[in-house]
Amino acid sequence: MQVEIYVQDDFYESSQAEVIKFGETDLRIAPETWEKWFKCWLEKLHSHLPTTSVYELGLRLTDDTEIQTLNAQYRHQNKPTDVLAFAALEVDCPRSDEMLAVLPLYLGDLVISVDTAIRQAKQQDYPLQTELAWLASHGLLHLLGWDHPNEESLSLMLKQQVILLKIIGIDIDVE
Repeated sequence: MQVEIYVQDDFYESSQAEVIKFGETDLRIAPETWEKWFKCWLEKLHSHLPTTSVYELGLRLTDDTEIQTLNAQYRHQNKPTDVLAFAALEVDCPRSDEMLAVLPLYLGDLVISVDTAIRQAKQQDYPLQTELAWLASHGLLHLLGWDHPNEESLSLMLKQQVILLKIIGIDIDVE
């Protein structure tokens, strides 16, 4: 299985500071790390996916201002949020086996507010990298059709996120 992830890191590129730090650790996660994480997660979640050899998704790291604009535009909630998922698999379009054999399957786009992730990491007393992985795994599940309209489905989704983070070596307890 191959995963192509397009990371657009607008948060760090547009920052006034030369290096933004959370504590003493550089905040940035390398695109190769994101790609490795998503590949591990998609291998675990393969039963929830149409079968193909290449999956593709976009990841945009941004600030509260931009994510608030997107949240207002697409979810009619004029406030910042931590992660938005724009799923391509929700769109009803024909996909033949031949097409899946030669073209990457585009899963959609994730947008994460690093501003919000920083606040949430501090509140939870987690490293920022853990919070960013948590949000990315949550968004990925949304791209694959998971949702949490009630407490039961939210609990199942959170448990799946714990499993996904454990796969990449991050132990987290949400109880």
